[in-house]
Amino acid sequence: MLEFLQGFAYGLFVTCLPWGLVGLVNPRLVLPTEQPGRFQVLFRYGLLLPFVSIVIWLTSLWGGFGPSLGGWLAGLVAVGVALPVERRWRRWRGRRRQRQLQAQATAASQQQRARQAQNAREAGVTELDPTQPPANADEVVLALCRAKQQLVDTGRRDLAGQVDRFYTRYRHVMALLTTRFDPAELAFERSRSLISEVCLGAVDTFTSMAAQARGVIGLDGEYVRRRLAREGSRLAVEERIALKRRLELLEETEKRIRRLVARNESALTLLDDTAVALAQVETGRPQASLATDQALEELRRFIQGAQRYSRSERH
Repeated sequence: MLEFLQGFAYGLFVTCLPWGLVGLVNPRLVLPTEQPGRFQVLFRYGLLLPFVSIVIWLTSLWGGFGPSLGGWLAGLVAVGVALPVERRWRRWRGRRRQRQLQAQATAASQQQRARQAQNAREAGVTELDPTQPPANADEVVLALCRAKQQLVDTGRRDLAGQVDRFYTRYRHVMALLTTRFDPAELAFERSRSLISEVCLGAVDTFTSMAAQARGVIGLDGEYVRRRLAREGSRLAVEERIALKRRLELLEETEKRIRRLVARNESALTLLDDTAVALAQVETGRPQASLATDQALEELRRFIQGAQRYSRSERH
């Protein structure tokens, strides 16, 4: 074993010079790194490997009968065998690191969208399940279910939260409309038709959002930004232009989606105005036979009479 190590040390030391000369001409031939340089060649073949060979030689001097031919041949081919193995190991580690970064970016994006959806959700909003519509769902509610399912399929749950807000507003306005007008009245039918048209218009907007989001569903903006930041100077001109164009497509799509979101926010405000206006409408008959002020005055007189009755009983 010591003879093998002595021969290996001699063979490895001898190969450092030719490998170093080749590396000074073309560092990619002798280095497994992604960004090879001549300084790395000098460090690897001028310092590191000679130092390793000297250490192996010194530790094997205390015994043995001289270097063996097998160890010497192994030292000669050691660098040639180790280079492709190290290259494969570095590629595997790079792919593994890339998968981890993509998984982290995906998780961070999902968490950010979940936080945005949670922040956008208002108090009292009822979540609409598109797979199980309510039992008494009408045409508007079913259309909202389909719109929410489209947004969920494209991965935009942050936008799907706006569908829940429309569903809640629609139920609230329709409940007020039912309490303020008789279903047989013309005003009821006219108001219900207008409210339905507003909500169906919002459904069309949601469908446009889903179409816009579906167009860029395969583009990973975080991956493109990381690649441009990490390899921007080493990328070919055509590839760098293509990556920047992907980012432009994502930004343009997000701008169009934000405009559609703003349009639906205006419709939500209109439904809120409708709810306030309906709450102020008084069409029902009073339930009390006496006016409120008159009833309060009669109640005060009754209390006073009861107190006088109580004093006369004590006397």
